[in-house]
Amino acid sequence: MAKHLNKREIEAIVNLIRGWSDSKITWAAICEQAAPLVGKIPTRQSLSAHEAITAAYQSKKDAIKGKVPNKPRPASLNAAASRIANLEAELAELKEQNRQYKQMFVLWQYNAYKHGMTESKLNSSMPKIDRERSDNKVR
Repeated sequence: MAKHLNKREIEAIVNLIRGWSDSKITWAAICEQAAPLVGKIPTRQSLSAHEAITAAYQSKKDAIKGKVPNKPRPASLNAAASRIANLEAELAELKEQNRQYKQMFVLWQYNAYKHGMTESKLNSSMPKIDRERSDNKVR
């Protein structure tokens, strides 16, 4: 039976993938490298069932293939330090915004439950817009 991964293990595996230094990345290699983090060798299916792991895997695979632009080289250490400070500030802002979105989602989830909304109703697709329809103008 497959081992269920907890948040800490998922985060550790995502960090493992982000720091991958080999020229090729495969699910089998990730499973082998993740064994000490999880306690046993996880299956590919167990890892790919988690969105954060598959997103990190695809991002790293794209970076290895060269689909991601190369890292920019700053002209000086001052420019690099300034860029790092700006990116860290932006990251902090985005983390706060993400936290607020999660908080809003929990509130909406509770209100939907309270008012009898089902998951299938919440996941229903948007209505299709008929742009060729013409309405008669009221005179």
